[in-house]
Amino acid sequence: MYTFSSSGFRTFTALRKAGVLSVRRRECALRFSPYLRPAFLFLCALLALPALLLAEKSSPALTAPAPGSTLSGSSVTFSWSAGTDATEYRLFLGTTGAGSKNLFASGSLTTLSVTVSGLPEDGATIYAQLEWLIDGKWHHADYTYTEASSAASLSALTCSNSSMTGAGSDACTVTLNAAAASGGFSVTLASNNTAVVVPSSVTVAAGATTASFSATVAAVTTAQTATLTASADSVAETFSLQLEAYVPTLSVNATSIAFGDVNLNTPTTQSLTLTSSGTAPVTVNSATISGTGFSVSGATFPLTLSTNQTATLSVEFDPTAAGAASGSLTISSNSSTNSTATVSLSGTGESSTSYEVNLTWDAPSSSSDPVAGYNIYRAPSGSSTYTLMGSVTSSELAYTDSNNIADGQTYDYIVESVDSSGNESVPSNMASVAIP
Repeated sequence: MYTFSSSGFRTFTALRKAGVLSVRRRECALRFSPYLRPAFLFLCALLALPALLLAEKSSPALTAPAPGSTLSGSSVTFSWSAGTDATEYRLFLGTTGAGSKNLFASGSLTTLSVTVSGLPEDGATIYAQLEWLIDGKWHHADYTYTEASSAASLSALTCSNSSMTGAGSDACTVTLNAAAASGGFSVTLASNNTAVVVPSSVTVAAGATTASFSATVAAVTTAQTATLTASADSVAETFSLQLEAYVPTLSVNATSIAFGDVNLNTPTTQSLTLTSSGTAPVTVNSATISGTGFSVSGATFPLTLSTNQTATLSVEFDPTAAGAASGSLTISSNSSTNSTATVSLSGTGESSTSYEVNLTWDAPSSSSDPVAGYNIYRAPSGSSTYTLMGSVTSSELAYTDSNNIADGQTYDYIVESVDSSGNESVPSNMASVAIP
């Protein structure tokens, strides 16, 4: 028995038996005369040559990055060996299984590498498939890689409102620059103002990039700023929340109301407007009035007005006696300014009936100084101060007085004669007139 081999070839065995040649898998057996041995060995080698040539051919294969390794980032250059007789190549990358291409599909290539950008960095599995074309037929091989994984860190703190008035809550969010790893990502929270309360911490769930929390805000009476802080590892993010003053204020549209002349027993009304002009609701506790003939209506107290809400009061003057009257309206509230507002009231009662006093007298029976005319005087009953009401000529012995005669009053009248120089005589007798 004889054996022979060549590097990269199969080993063949020749048996010393003459007359028969058989080629079996992995061996070439010969039966021959010792004199024919060289010739039969040559023939055996020729028969094995096609198999030996096929054994030399190789398939293309991905070489970089190393199959099964973790990718270095989101941009990676994939390289492969040329293989034997391959004329074109294609590379597919996906995340849904072997042969998937939701991440990348190269199209036909004649190069031995391609750079792929925009790959995810979540630490998940990437499936790679390399295809090559030989004699019009596509062949392929499958590989797997692990995505690069970026370490997550805090990148932002935001809230829905940057300014708040009064009590309430603000929806806030912490944001990471990458998805949180398994176990989640804890962020510490703080507020530098006791009027704003936040949780001590919030956790971003594994695979997520954000987490939400609520900041609870209390009302403040003076404007101020609260700074919220989120921190993790060595990174801190802040958010400024402006707190506006939350105070009740009542505005009254007048400080005085003048009704002027009003006929007796004839009510007249004027309006007074109350406005909640602060940033918080205002409560009006009462509206009290003083002064004869004055009254107020239009609201039931206590009365609460929301911001910018108004209420209208009706203030009435109904005189029952002639003459001037005065009073005041006092409004009590929890307003931050002028919690007790006073509105002054005034008006004059006048009779609706017109009165006249008709006076007559006799001319002097004798006079050394000719009479040129007469002066008529009037005084309120009981007063010694007379006022000139009018004058007539000597031929007139009557006078009608209609100057501001009020009902219920009593007036005293006197008449004095006047010469051409304006000199007056002594007064006549006094006539007293009572007005109904």
